[in-house]
Amino acid sequence: MSGFNYEDLGLKVGLELHFQLATSYKLFCRCPAALSEGEAKLKFERRLRPTQSELGEVDPAALFEFRKGLTIVYEADDNSSCLVELDEEPPHAINEEAVDIALTIALMLNAKPVDEIHVMRKVVIDGSNTTGFQRTCVVALGGWTDIDGKRI
Repeated sequence: MSGFNYEDLGLKVGLELHFQLATSYKLFCRCPAALSEGEAKLKFERRLRPTQSELGEVDPAALFEFRKGLTIVYEADDNSSCLVELDEEPPHAINEEAVDIALTIALMLNAKPVDEIHVMRKVVIDGSNTTGFQRTCVVALGGWTDIDGKRI
């Protein structure tokens, strides 16, 4: 154990979960959530660039990725992709089925759901998505669970 007193430091630690939910369609469009089989029908390239945050700052991780100078090639299929995923159309309303699942998990973890869910953008330009940002939202706060007699 380290000699740091985390309480004195004001350390706060959170848990962010990433998990593909078994929903009937994707989070911000009506495309099926299943992966396509077969050959891609469309290929397109992007060179993603960092942008300033609302505070006027550039994320160092985004700048690091940008300096690699990569051009990313994306492949899509018209059975499971649409203009939203190609970043050519604004996102549609959030998938209510996914929100219900997230709230169920939050309640199972004794978390308190927020009054309103706001979709935010987090800059991510590592090529993992076509937009240069990830859409994210806080669904609940302050949860806990007991594991082996210890509350975490």
